Amino acid sequence: MLTGLEAIFFYLFAFIAVAAAFMVISARNPVHSVLYLILTFFNAAALFLLTGAEFLAVILLVVYVGAVAVLFLFVVMMLDVDFVELKQGALQYAPVGAMVGLILAAELIIVLGGYTFTPELASEIARPIPALTERHNTAALGDILYTDYIYFFQIAGLVLLVAMIGAIVLTLRHKPGVKRQEIGAQVRRTPQTSIEVKKVETGKGL
Repeated sequence: MLTGLEAIFFYLFAFIAVAAAFMVISARNPVHSVLYLILTFFNAAALFLLTGAEFLAVILLVVYVGAVAVLFLFVVMMLDVDFVELKQGALQYAPVGAMVGLILAAELIIVLGGYTFTPELASEIARPIPALTERHNTAALGDILYTDYIYFFQIAGLVLLVAMIGAIVLTLRHKPGVKRQEIGAQVRRTPQTSIEVKKVETGKGL
């Protein structure tokens, strides 16, 4: 169970995260949407810290805020994207979005109903780690990943590597007529092949 101070911070971070998430989809300026998304990530990381999952909080900040969200911001600011044109066909996906929203609302109602009818469940929920002085969450996750699931972890990394190489190969196209730098040919050049001496007649230019 959360203490009084922890409960105050939990509701504070949760309220800011929900409000910022709503502003992400309601802001007219796409740059403001990305900034609200970054604010949502920061508050989600704070919620992870309150539950004792400091590893997930750091990963959320490093990967999503430090890379993905900043990349979104650069793309939105540097590319002249017509967002009005992109939003024209959004209404055709409204039934699917409404169905997903109803499913999420039903799940939330089930969870809240469980706490209402059986309030003792809240006292049985354990934190990811027994105590910060005994073992850190990062060390526990590292032991599990590199002992019990080491082969799956390596296979996942290999799959991502192959996917990255495949994406580069599929998108790399050599267009005809485009000059490209050939470092090997430049290194093998000699004065005989690099310099051409022409005899210019008197009164005539090149």
